[in-house]
Amino acid sequence: MRVYDKLVRDKIPEIIADAGGKADFRVLTHEEYAVYLEAKLDEEVNEFHRDKTAEELADVLEVVYALAAEQGVSSEELMGIYQKKHQARGGFEKRLLLLTTQE
Repeated sequence: MRVYDKLVRDKIPEIIADAGGKADFRVLTHEEYAVYLEAKLDEEVNEFHRDKTAEELADVLEVVYALAAEQGVSSEELMGIYQKKHQARGGFEKRLLLLTTQE
């Protein structure tokens, strides 16, 4: 028996069953869900650091959308916030590294 204690995607129970496997699951409380989502974000970011693929970036994005939804923000609202910030402050296309400021 392998022990995981990790948040998984919604179709994982069916995927495991279709492959002839058996697994135990439970539904998290809202409080637990928020904690496990943050852990999942760390997991997915670490996987991107290791593999650097578009698939891993998509996994990061999935968790970001889930975190937004948990805070009551739709993916459309999140994209609007992104676009507003991008327009006001720019993105990272110029690859600028801030070295010093004079205050």
